[in-house]
Amino acid sequence: MLLIHCPYCGENRSELEFRSAHDAHIARPTNITELSDEEFVEFLYWRDNPKGVIFERWRHIHGCGRFFNAARDTVSDKFLLTYKAGEPKPDLSQIVQTNSVAAKESGK
Repeated sequence: MLLIHCPYCGENRSELEFRSAHDAHIARPTNITELSDEEFVEFLYWRDNPKGVIFERWRHIHGCGRFFNAARDTVSDKFLLTYKAGEPKPDLSQIVQTNSVAAKESGK
């Protein structure tokens, strides 16, 4: 079972309590009414699907109900960090370094 840490509840809970809300930190258009249909479709539907660490929005749907952001590795499906919505995007190099140190200390 995958456990996800809710930064609001402060607990690690089953993945069944959460729902993905897709990409976090999306740059939204300043004046959406001026976009062409093609530009709007690109903004609304087209997303990168990189291999490695990505930033996503999640909702603790069967808990506090709040949205939060997470850094997740798409290869291992491991959540590296969760943080409250509205907080700035963390530095990716620090996340990877912190998790590498933790893995070495735990003997993995």
